[in-house]
Amino acid sequence: QVQLVESGGGLVQPGGSLRLSCAASGSIFSINAMNWYRQAPGKERELVAGITSGDGSTNYADSVKGRFTISRDNAKNTVYLQMNSLKPEDTAVYYCNAELRTVSTWYRGYWGKGTLVTVSS
Repeated sequence: QVQLVESGGGLVQPGGSLRLSCAASGSIFSINAMNWYRQAPGKERELVAGITSGDGSTNYADSVKGRFTISRDNAKNTVYLQMNSLKPEDTAVYYCNAELRTVSTWYRGYWGKGTLVTVSS
């Protein structure tokens, strides 16, 4: 069984920073892409940032470019999201997503339960 557990969310003032972490555990054979999504109240879930497994290529939503940085530690099966210059519109539940293969199944997507980020003064 695979689990993705996010941490690092919380309340922060505009202009502040947070670092989210997501650790994957279980019978994991290998992990391809790892991504962060977010869903604000009343809005659809959107891709925030993604990172590949091989060369570590990254992609970002236009709204977070230059402010957020995604990274990963393959040895720890962990992905991070460093969020700087936070804005009230960044308020959302942030979800970790990973495409991975277990010892008994082929590659498929897994989701964490999310961590709430609130940007407010």
